Amino acid sequence: MTDLSPRSIPSAQFSRRRWLAGVAAASAAACLPRAWAAPAPRKAQIAITFDLEMSRHYPQRGMMEWDFRKGDLDQATKDYAVEAARIAKERGGLIHFFCVGRVLEQPDVEWLKHLSATGHPIGNHTYDHVYVLAKEAVETQFRFQRAPWLVEGRTAADVISENVKLATLGLKERCGIDVAGFRTPGGFATGLDGREDVQQMLLDQGFDWVSSKYPAHKAGEPMVDPGPDVFADIIRAQAEAQPYVYPTGLIEVPMNPISDVGAFRTNYWKRPFFLQAIREAIDWAIETGSTYDFLCHPSCMLVEDPDFEVVQQICDQVARAGDRAEIVALGKMADRVRT
Repeated sequence: MTDLSPRSIPSAQFSRRRWLAGVAAASAAACLPRAWAAPAPRKAQIAITFDLEMSRHYPQRGMMEWDFRKGDLDQATKDYAVEAARIAKERGGLIHFFCVGRVLEQPDVEWLKHLSATGHPIGNHTYDHVYVLAKEAVETQFRFQRAPWLVEGRTAADVISENVKLATLGLKERCGIDVAGFRTPGGFATGLDGREDVQQMLLDQGFDWVSSKYPAHKAGEPMVDPGPDVFADIIRAQAEAQPYVYPTGLIEVPMNPISDVGAFRTNYWKRPFFLQAIREAIDWAIETGSTYDFLCHPSCMLVEDPDFEVVQQICDQVARAGDRAEIVALGKMADRVRT
């Protein structure tokens, strides 16, 4: 086979080819208007998002009751959220929180007010952590499967709409917080595609963006260290987790893989692999000028990352990128496609 790499071409011939390429480029540039300049690379937008809810199997495996009490946050979870927010702020970043409304029934909500007062946006995560794609009322939440009389005679759409409305109302009345966007409990590979009814419900309640899409990707086998193919597929999926607009006009701001629940709870990853996946995904976002929305849950992370290594790594990685990247709230990501 003939070797056509540059090293195989005689130096004079290779130099002439480079010279001709340079002449062609200069000629093309001369034909452009004098005011024209190459557009500056787009700055990568990185978000750190925490869903304020309890997670099954945490702090110990086998703890399933949290499925029925998603908003009953324990003190350790609240303390972790507050400290993570402090660390992010100290490093020039912020955390975008999404709150399950039932936590607002607890006696003390000063910690949540503090998060908001120190500049961290608080979004709506429904009141009971309901499944927004449900077709039957009892399907919306484990709590309603156990106590179906709570939703007797109601449609799924009614339950979901009220659950979203109650979380918004509760955050405002109990904490004085205006909600910053909406995230669905659970992420869906196709987002809200084909569910114009849910899109319209959110628009009717004043939301112009939603975070509901979580693209499918490889995560390896449980209890087996992830291989290069897993990391490569996670990077592939980043392109599928970029903001876009639904036909209704609602903006989608997806979650980027891999989440803490997917890595730790489902596949039993070790923390160094999780840190690697995040680092490589953010590298991709910086190189391509894309968005990266890191999704996690303090109820999970307090066990899997007690020293806040993930938050520190993300903030430091963005800081090293200088003017090529910034940490933002999800609303700013929505601005990319708003017009």
